[in-house]
Amino acid sequence: MGDNDTHMDHFLDLLLLFLASFLAATIFPAQSEGVLTAMHLSKQYNMYVLLLVATTGNVLGSCINWLLGSYITHFRQRKWFPIRPEKLHKAETLYNKYGVWTLFFAWVPVIGDPLTVMAGILKTPFWTFVLVVTLGKALRYIAVVSAVQFML
Repeated sequence: MGDNDTHMDHFLDLLLLFLASFLAATIFPAQSEGVLTAMHLSKQYNMYVLLLVATTGNVLGSCINWLLGSYITHFRQRKWFPIRPEKLHKAETLYNKYGVWTLFFAWVPVIGDPLTVMAGILKTPFWTFVLVVTLGKALRYIAVVSAVQFML
């Protein structure tokens, strides 16, 4: 296999990691930590490139959630609106109580995706959102890679 084939394989593998990370941050079921771990264990990829690709994909997926949240508020008064007013009020109260730092936990299964949608609904400034979400998600991926390194 030539160098070009190897480069193309690496590109496609990194694209798979990006897509898994992106989808894992949306409502679609996906597992990015497993893909990251397998790629890291193969020792064929630069660890920092893996971290950058996984974090970027995951943060961009969360940005889609933020956009959906900010857009869906235009339909708040419709009967089909997916969040009942009392639930939305409760979520707003909690979000306002604990603030933007709750977004640090956007990587946590089950609660992470709703947090990022809620940030859009509540008009959290986009760049603040990106900064806090990136910090949390990057640290999570660093912890995954570090745990793998520790076990070797």
